[in-house]
Amino acid sequence: MSKGLKLTDILVTVVISVVLAAIYHFWAAVYEVAKAPGLQLEQLMYGMWFIASTVAFLLIRKPGVAFLAEAAAASGELLLGSPFGVEALTYGLVQGICAELLFAATGYNRYSAVTAGLAGMAAGAGALVFDFFKGYMTELQTWSLVLYIVFRFVGAFVICGFVAAGLVKALEATGVAQLVRPASRADYDALNRKTTKM
Repeated sequence: MSKGLKLTDILVTVVISVVLAAIYHFWAAVYEVAKAPGLQLEQLMYGMWFIASTVAFLLIRKPGVAFLAEAAAASGELLLGSPFGVEALTYGLVQGICAELLFAATGYNRYSAVTAGLAGMAAGAGALVFDFFKGYMTELQTWSLVLYIVFRFVGAFVICGFVAAGLVKALEATGVAQLVRPASRADYDALNRKTTKM
């Protein structure tokens, strides 16, 4: 299997990113509603802003695609007029790098929901670094800070792992995955079995 990104891989990644950029843009409203009770519940929703990296990787399964997807989605969100301004892009770049590093640590050979969830948590950790330097985290009471961090990681794990894996399975059912994935050994074996029966 070729590990380099082909034009098809890049185009599919960009299409995924454009769709998710639109979702990212409107997700701010969901985030604000969840913020209302003041219990850090919005952090459970935060993982949606880095799902592009895990969806793209689970679908295309090549190095660089997680970073490319997140960078493209964050750029698209910015162009759509993100309420977060340029921060949408800077956060997106760091989140994409962090997710990419997690996939790299697995040798780009693990495609499970758990691995994607861990990549989401890595992206969430990258975003937390930015949040810390903005200063408001130090103003939170201990219980509130603990909820903030735990909810961020739990939401990232579920959204970037299980929700992303579910989306990719739905795409696989349509046959789209075959456009970007090379034939596997199992595909060749199935073809050989079919040929010998004829």
